[in-house]
Amino acid sequence: MPKSFRDIGLPSWLVENLNSLNITQPSLIQENTIPPILKGNDVIGGAKTGSGKTIAFAAPILSKWSEDPFGIYGLVLTPTRELALQIAEQFLALGATMNIRVSVIVGGEDIVKQAIELEKTPHFVIATPGRLADHILNSGEDTIAGLRRVKFLVLDEADRLLSNSFSSDLDKIFKILPRSENRQTLLYTATVTDAVRELKKNDNTKKPGLFIYEVETVDKVAIPSTLSISYIFIPSYVKESYIHSILKLPENLDKTAIVFVNRTHTAEVLRRTLRNLEIRVTSLHSEMPQSERTNSLHRFKASAAKVLIATDVASRGLDIPQVELVINYDIPQDPDDFIHRVGRTARAGKKGESISVVTEKDVERVLAIENRINKKMDKYDLVNDDKIIKESLTVVSAAKREALMDMEKEGFGERKKNNKRKHESNGKKKNKKKNL
Repeated sequence: MPKSFRDIGLPSWLVENLNSLNITQPSLIQENTIPPILKGNDVIGGAKTGSGKTIAFAAPILSKWSEDPFGIYGLVLTPTRELALQIAEQFLALGATMNIRVSVIVGGEDIVKQAIELEKTPHFVIATPGRLADHILNSGEDTIAGLRRVKFLVLDEADRLLSNSFSSDLDKIFKILPRSENRQTLLYTATVTDAVRELKKNDNTKKPGLFIYEVETVDKVAIPSTLSISYIFIPSYVKESYIHSILKLPENLDKTAIVFVNRTHTAEVLRRTLRNLEIRVTSLHSEMPQSERTNSLHRFKASAAKVLIATDVASRGLDIPQVELVINYDIPQDPDDFIHRVGRTARAGKKGESISVVTEKDVERVLAIENRINKKMDKYDLVNDDKIIKESLTVVSAAKREALMDMEKEGFGERKKNNKRKHESNGKKKNKKKNL
């Protein structure tokens, strides 16, 4: 007989809140990791996107908090702003009857307002590493004092957080947190990498041991059977025209689609080009102000925009259940990123479609992906050179020229360049001081 949330140790008030959200039975990752968290174990949980990982750590943390509520009880770190906002919503929904206070600390928002929020010691802080590290360096002891007593640290999308790009910020954060033996550490991920497994070897505290649970299918079935995977092989300079033709096909006109790219500049060019061609499109990438990113996601979820152009900030964790088509405008370097991208569609047994635009530079990457998913991509033949030349090439070229001119006028990317120059300048100053 399937277990209930009450069977695995959650209190009545939390079970009632879950029921009110129409969540009545634990998923595999919840059933297997909630009990060890309640017993005091550190936990590493591996399960694919959409399997309920957030509730797997939020529910037991809220359960323990309700027994002894104080200060900043839990800190959740996650790689993107959108995931941070989504996790905060889950905490607020689960703790709705308990008046919990949750603070979201991410880039793109007022840093002074955030510092004031942290000083008031909310019960839970959901943060991206870069912005929290910024507060630790610059906002003063009154702001960060509450973090020194947290009972729980969660790394969500742990494989990404433990990559080199976040290491410097994590070092700053870990220095002010309680020692590992004085807190519980929970790592959740769709991909249990070697960097994540390495933590088990370093677990030498006297607490209850580190518990690792992976849903068995997490790596064995990389691609669901309901997902069709195809490719189209073209020269790189006509990519936009092919994307336009694919989206304008009668069978795709009403589909919700995510088009994944590797760079923010590409995302912006493609969004503006398609918008000039009267396609209902929006985008999601790190160069956008946070308010625009939030609005963009809401527009896509509400179907006000049918096409989302996104970098990998949208490939994991985000709750976008209605996607029917995923297009890889750029092929990712890491095959696992491909799996996360196409995992945005064909969810919960529904059918989905993925099309990858392959150029002469991408052949090795495609072979690596096919090897990883143990499946060959089919050739996509609904658009061809004749169709492109006849219907798309001229209008798309004109729309792209207009997009590039507008971006140049508006100085797109200047903020990123200025930040890079500032960091380089600060680095030189630090090196000078070291050499004195």
